[in-house]
Amino acid sequence: MSETFAMLNVLGAPRPPRYVVAWRLGQPVGHEEFLTRVRAWRARLRRTAGQAFALFVGDSVEFAAALFGAWQAGKTVYLPGDALPATCASLGQAVDGYLGEFAPEWAPLAPAPQDDAAGAADDFRPFDSDFAGLVLYTSGSTGAPAAIAKKLGQMAAEVTTLEMQFGARLGAAEIIATVSHQHIYGLLFKILWPFTAGRAIHALSFSFPDELTAAAARDLVLVSTPAHLQRLPENPAWAAAAKRLRAVFSSGGSLPFEAARATERLLGLVPIEVYGSSETGGIAWRQQITQADETWTPLPGITWRVDPAGVLEVRSPHLPDREWFRTADGAAPAGDNGFQLKGRIDRIVKIAEKRISLAAIEKALTASPLVADARAVVIDGQRRRIAAFIVPSADGRRRLAEAGKLVFNRTLRDLLSRAIEPVGLPRIWRYLDALPVNAQGKTTHAELIALLDGKSSRPTLPLERLVEKNGQRAVFELVPPRDLLYFDGHFSGTPILAGVVQLDWVISYGRQCFDLPPLFRAIHALKFQRVIPPETPIILELVHEPAKSSLSFKITSQSGPHASGRVVFGAADV
Repeated sequence: MSETFAMLNVLGAPRPPRYVVAWRLGQPVGHEEFLTRVRAWRARLRRTAGQAFALFVGDSVEFAAALFGAWQAGKTVYLPGDALPATCASLGQAVDGYLGEFAPEWAPLAPAPQDDAAGAADDFRPFDSDFAGLVLYTSGSTGAPAAIAKKLGQMAAEVTTLEMQFGARLGAAEIIATVSHQHIYGLLFKILWPFTAGRAIHALSFSFPDELTAAAARDLVLVSTPAHLQRLPENPAWAAAAKRLRAVFSSGGSLPFEAARATERLLGLVPIEVYGSSETGGIAWRQQITQADETWTPLPGITWRVDPAGVLEVRSPHLPDREWFRTADGAAPAGDNGFQLKGRIDRIVKIAEKRISLAAIEKALTASPLVADARAVVIDGQRRRIAAFIVPSADGRRRLAEAGKLVFNRTLRDLLSRAIEPVGLPRIWRYLDALPVNAQGKTTHAELIALLDGKSSRPTLPLERLVEKNGQRAVFELVPPRDLLYFDGHFSGTPILAGVVQLDWVISYGRQCFDLPPLFRAIHALKFQRVIPPETPIILELVHEPAKSSLSFKITSQSGPHASGRVVFGAADV
């Protein structure tokens, strides 16, 4: 990559007069339009006291404008994974203000009016490589998320690495993604790399097959996660889109071999998996073409070794210095300058003075034909205990239904007792239809612990994952569990999700995401097209129209449309 297109000078790079930075709802966003937005954010922040600001914006183009504008104003940007009240409250100890789509009580700043943000076309200075312009957070997979500061030079080096390794394969393809840019993976692959290399992005995250097809008038790159790729629905729309795909990327966790093969069948490409962490940036990549657990190949400029304890260490231009960094992953050399991962070492806990490996518990459980997936976590209290969250296989679910939970628990405990000390056997068991994942496609410690709340009652809500959220649109992936209270009596022997429950969820998630008037007034164009049985993964898309005080929705799955309509709200009568 030439110096002209280096990330540190991304705003000063020459672009053709009609250069398209991005596409938003099918409409192009031009380069000058984007730079105007950058100037507006810069103008606002130059006259705002304080050094550190939290940023949360769903639209990737506006997010990039705010990010670059803040850096031009010399501000450090904190990237939370969400804008929930607890997250905002915790940020309050570190930041001086909030930018973007935060609730009104946090007094979020907006960009300056256009007239106040005027500037010459060449008035952008290169970013300072030593400026610690970014603070982001780990996913919290093994505990509370930790803040990680990044210098802009580190981010620029990683963009250069990605272009060196994959740029020729991508060509001029546009970037469409299922992941959030509020995390390091999405930030690099959706924002920093494409803006630097001159590839257009799609401003809104992809959720449905027909959206990918609509965008496939030009070559595309899909940026996704194992959680999303494992749930790709069968849909004829993929065939047309697959013809224009140049690459599919996956990161955020290990992609099962079966999911890699299914992605190739549906999209015509084996995903490129990228391994790294928030602390280290990208380390290595692989494609599982012929067998599971293919060897990882280091990215350009990465030096690695395995220490005497079997732990992977790396030196990298993506780190703040050239010292060896000890990761939390076990590894072993494999092939020609490659390695295989052997699980996380930071998942060793002490129970009654015994060292217990949570990873070993999960590995032993998933080796059973009764278990499709599993996670183990430690519950701290007067006595430390281990909780196991199990996604049974089809055979396991049948055994669970026939034998009951106590017998099934005993079966899994007996299996674990061959490899795990008695004090390390799980004392709490939860059976799920799917593990909860966040917007980055990761199962976090906090989300698992939250499942233990209200454990004595039957669930009335689905397993949920927020796929996308911006000012007027939200997309959720929902899975109604088999033991959902509302399946009782509707109908005996063949349970389906009642239409009134679907509408209740629509309104509930709508109020969670948008500021809706207090009263339900009417519902228009209501259609129920397919029934929803237990354990059916569905996609709920919500579109808020403030001017009409309405909430449009559609519910779909791999089987097709299930329901749609428009709910109208109104103010309370005086």
